[in-house]
Amino acid sequence: MRSLAVDEAAWGSAWRGRSPGDKLLLCAGLVGCALVLPAWPGSVLVGMAAVGLALGPARVPARTFGRAIRWPMAFIAIGALTAVVSVGDGGLGWAPDAAQRAGSLVGHALAGSAAVLLLATTTPMSDLLPALRRLRVPEAVVEVAGVTYRLLFVLLDSLHTIREAQTARMGWSSPRRSYHSAGLLAAGVLTRSWDRARRLQEGLAGRGMETGLRVLPEVLPSSRAFLATAVTGLAGIVAVSVVVA
Repeated sequence: MRSLAVDEAAWGSAWRGRSPGDKLLLCAGLVGCALVLPAWPGSVLVGMAAVGLALGPARVPARTFGRAIRWPMAFIAIGALTAVVSVGDGGLGWAPDAAQRAGSLVGHALAGSAAVLLLATTTPMSDLLPALRRLRVPEAVVEVAGVTYRLLFVLLDSLHTIREAQTARMGWSSPRRSYHSAGLLAAGVLTRSWDRARRLQEGLAGRGMETGLRVLPEVLPSSRAFLATAVTGLAGIVAVSVVVA
């Protein structure tokens, strides 16, 4: 079974033994600061704090964190481009405050994404889902998140198996064959994953599994020192942003 680099980083993180509630508080506070505070210096401070904590105390591999943030950066760049373009009688053009608007959008989005990735690379889903239940998150939301997480590994396993078979048959040896193989790969992954998900659902239904599968979660104690440091750091970011802005 294939694995996710972010999931492996979370299991190997130095913060693996910390309470998921503590990390949720810290990362939720960083996301809130990224959304509410001005892009300068609030978002910059949030982004620096999130990256610094991930690569420093949490000891997340820099390569993994950098690869994980690439796709959010691509979506942010596209969103920033569409936000600064104006459509008028003369056709397409740049908005009058294009630079300021793009900078604000990119700053808020990158800082928030870095804070979310800090949580993702330090907290495995097996710790996060029970924490969400304890926080009274609706059961349907938690179940959907758990099922989606499990199906990601089904997709990766199907993708790897089909691509290996195509490579053995020289399916990626030329641009034309690569284009054809890419279409077959997408179709094969979707159909195989759908079939495996259907069989999983039928198997659980046949065993009377009409509710979620309950397991005994690992209890990780909360740290007052960590919480105090997190609250102090968040307060410092807010204070510096207010003073500078």
